[in-house]
Amino acid sequence: MFHTVLWGVIIGILISAPLGPIGVLVIQRTLNNGRNAGILTGFGAAVSDLIYALVSGLGLSFIVDFISSNGSALQVVGSVIIFIFGIYLWKKNPVKDINTSHTSKSSYFKYFITGMILTLSNPMIIFFYLALFARTNFLLSANNVSQYTIGYLSIALGALSWWIFITWIMNKVRAHFKLRSLFLVNKIIAIVMVIVSIIGFVYGLKQFFS
Repeated sequence: MFHTVLWGVIIGILISAPLGPIGVLVIQRTLNNGRNAGILTGFGAAVSDLIYALVSGLGLSFIVDFISSNGSALQVVGSVIIFIFGIYLWKKNPVKDINTSHTSKSSYFKYFITGMILTLSNPMIIFFYLALFARTNFLLSANNVSQYTIGYLSIALGALSWWIFITWIMNKVRAHFKLRSLFLVNKIIAIVMVIVSIIGFVYGLKQFFS
């Protein structure tokens, strides 16, 4: 059981840690809107990660086969979604966000659902899970529902722990950012997301027509 919990947490962290589009979005929202915005975005991502972990670990081969055979098309679609997020961030005014006196429940839902959608737009993460599961023998010896449940909850715990840690760090440095610095960070993160989306789009099209 200790092995299951330990590797579940480690897998959750390894899945979340790479600074992809969702990572830069969590950083951007923490700096602009505060830690709650970043955490909720990360929590949305963690839910998507858990969904993909379940698909990978429960042997839902028809989903894995579909993603494998349509990987190029899905990458193109995911890249378009990331591109839209990048343009949205470019146009967004961080000063206006900081001057907002309160955050509504609808804003909290927006942070959560966009984090979830952005992570779901990259179904190829399933193959990362499959590699990690095979490498760590994760749940290979599981023989009951409770052990499977604890295993997947451990993955969620690892992912959530990562986002809590990152938002804590970003919230600490947030106080040292001037408005001009936040505006610049916003633009840089938007550019990173657009570049990543364009690379993914071009690569996906290349694979699709090859």
